[in-house]
Amino acid sequence: MTDKIPLAGVIGSPVAHSKSPALHGHWLRRHGIRGYYIPMDVARDDLKSALETLPRLGFVGVNVTIPHKEAVLALADLVSDRAALIGAANTLIFRPDGKVHADNTDGIGFIENLRQGAPGWDPVAGPAAVLGAGGAARAIVTALAEQGVREIRLSNRTRARAEALRAEFGPKIVVYDWVQAGNMLDGAATVVNTTSLGMVGKPEFRVPLDGLSREAVVTDIVYAPLQTSLLKEARARGCVTVDGLGMLLHQAVPGFERWFGVRPEADAAARAVVLEE
Repeated sequence: MTDKIPLAGVIGSPVAHSKSPALHGHWLRRHGIRGYYIPMDVARDDLKSALETLPRLGFVGVNVTIPHKEAVLALADLVSDRAALIGAANTLIFRPDGKVHADNTDGIGFIENLRQGAPGWDPVAGPAAVLGAGGAARAIVTALAEQGVREIRLSNRTRARAEALRAEFGPKIVVYDWVQAGNMLDGAATVVNTTSLGMVGKPEFRVPLDGLSREAVVTDIVYAPLQTSLLKEARARGCVTVDGLGMLLHQAVPGFERWFGVRPEADAAARAVVLEE
């Protein structure tokens, strides 16, 4: 009798575009693990039954993407503090005792990418300016606050979403109107774009960067294209810039480790595999 082959995957709808199977497949091969990582298109109405069935089929966990990141919290038996605070999960662990544990590693991925791409980054060097107030922004604001950033300036095209984050996180959040978003770059030590602006097929990033200091670290969670217009202009101004691909790599590390028992490297080889997709 052979041991069960561990299975993991990503659930969402759609998932055909996901780069996670290529990344996890690379790590499985590199570490000689007899397992598989599978993309699964799961409709909203099928989410509950999928989470009940997958563990019985040999799955040890899954990543979760749109539109299920919020809904899985209500279906999980255990929810990590950070997933609860963010209000979404991107990683599920199917435990041997039958319980489903929900976690969110987006913030971890963001910080690890920032530290790898800008080794001198100092969270207390000055305010952080965050563009956008969606799910990714929630994870990033949480992570920045945990790292000790004292002031987080936030601007979103719909101001109400930014105000909702301020209501949750308190006076550390300072909200700017979208038309004044450029003003919040004055004196900012960290600048983060969490919107889809500048992404392939999306509107251009048009926030003026006149107030951007050359001492600022600038990062964009968009990775298609890898070098967005924001990063190009920031680099031209002398800033250290960090692309968004590393966040995708680093957020995947904790899940792989929990599922397969080995901590993989978010290194140049992993980047190359994802870029080839």
